[in-house]
Amino acid sequence: MSDIFDLFKKIGSTSAAPGGKVTHLLVGLGNPGAQYAFTRHNTGFMALDFIAEKCGVKTEKAKYKSLCGEGELGGRRVLFMKPQTYMNLSGEAVAAAADFYKIPPENIIVMSDDISFDVGVMRLRRSGSAGGHNGLKSIIACLGSENFPRIKIGVGKKPTPEMDLADFVLGKYSDADKKTLHSLFEKVYHCAEDILLGDMEKAMNLYNG
Repeated sequence: MSDIFDLFKKIGSTSAAPGGKVTHLLVGLGNPGAQYAFTRHNTGFMALDFIAEKCGVKTEKAKYKSLCGEGELGGRRVLFMKPQTYMNLSGEAVAAAADFYKIPPENIIVMSDDISFDVGVMRLRRSGSAGGHNGLKSIIACLGSENFPRIKIGVGKKPTPEMDLADFVLGKYSDADKKTLHSLFEKVYHCAEDILLGDMEKAMNLYNG
């Protein structure tokens, strides 16, 4: 009998009624404007759009300096966010939503591009420094904490050391890379879902291999 009560407790702790209070933020990082669409630096936006579509969420409301929408993922009520502040000020948008909903850093999942990994590779981190990423740096500064999970999505390395980093990350993906990313975003979706279900260790074991 106690096993049944334990099961009910677990179900209650990992679910939220549809239309309930937002308890988590899912943030994709990028820059607003058509000229930045499908650039490497907008990979977080692309991942957010993919997951939002799977969840039937439209990120059309202009709130918290973002385009956002509410929906369900992993049994949680989630605010899906695409900050419209430009990358270097992403933290202003994230902090505004976190303050309004009283959401702690550990309930904020951030998806961003990462030049340390090849296209098609992702890494999940429970917390940590910005690693040179200006969007993450802004979020850390505005939240006053590094303790938020982030899903880093590989965009490849500069073809030559001499190439300007800004030129590289603001360059557009090839059609082949877009196909690779589309396949990877399915894993990113399940990774975010596992985090929201409270299975961080499972997610790290599955997606950091």
